[in-house]
Amino acid sequence: TIKKTGTIGTIGSTSFYPSKNLGAYGDGGAIFTNDDELAHKMKMIANHGQQKRYYHEVVGCNSRLDTLQAAVLNVKLPRLEGWNIARRRHADQYRQTLQGVGDLHLPVPCSEDASHVYHLFMIETEQRDALQRHLGTAGVQTGIHYPVPIHLQPAYVDLGYRRGVFPVAELLASRILSLPMFPELRSEEIEYVVSSIRQFFGKRKDHKSVEGYSESRQAVEAQ
Repeated sequence: TIKKTGTIGTIGSTSFYPSKNLGAYGDGGAIFTNDDELAHKMKMIANHGQQKRYYHEVVGCNSRLDTLQAAVLNVKLPRLEGWNIARRRHADQYRQTLQGVGDLHLPVPCSEDASHVYHLFMIETEQRDALQRHLGTAGVQTGIHYPVPIHLQPAYVDLGYRRGVFPVAELLASRILSLPMFPELRSEEIEYVVSSIRQFFGKRKDHKSVEGYSESRQAVEAQ
C-alpha cells in the first residue's frame, strides 16, 4: 500500500511555505495524526491553549492557519499529484542529460517501492561557487540549501560542536547547489540549464572525476 510522507507514523508535519510542493500564499503548515487525543491537544496548543475562548487549559501559542491560506491550499491540493509527476519528469531529464558531466554528483532515484517528489533537485560539485556564478551570469537562478550545517550555526554554539565533528554534513554544505525545479518548468528551459552547466565544465580542465569524489566521500564517512 502506497502511503504519503507524513502519514506513516503517529504524527507527521509539513510546511506550506510558498516554494514547497504544496505551498500557500504565505507562511503556513500542518500537523497530521491518527490519534484523536493528540489531535485534540495540538488544536488547543495552536489556539493559545484554549478549548473554549478565553479559558486557557495549557500554555499554547498562536499558530492558526488563516482562512486565506487555507483557501489557496484547497485550490492547489487536487493538483498536487500532477505537479509531483511533473517534478519527477524534470528530475529524470536533468539526470539523463547531466550524467557524466564534470565532477557532478547527481541525486539517486528512489527504489521501486518509493517515489521522490523533488521539492529540490540538488547537484554536488567541488566547484559549486564558481558554477553558481557562471549560471547566474547566464540568467539561471540557483540556490544553496543550506550553506552552513546546523552544528556550526551560532545558535547552537553552546553545544560545543566544532568544525570536523560532522565531516559529511560539512562536505555536502560546501558542494550542494539546487537547480531550477518547479512543475511548470519547460523541457527547453532544462536544456538551457544543462547547456550552461556543460559550457562551464567544458572551459575548465581542473575538475575531478565523479569516481574521485566518491572515493573522497567514502574516506570522510569512514572517519
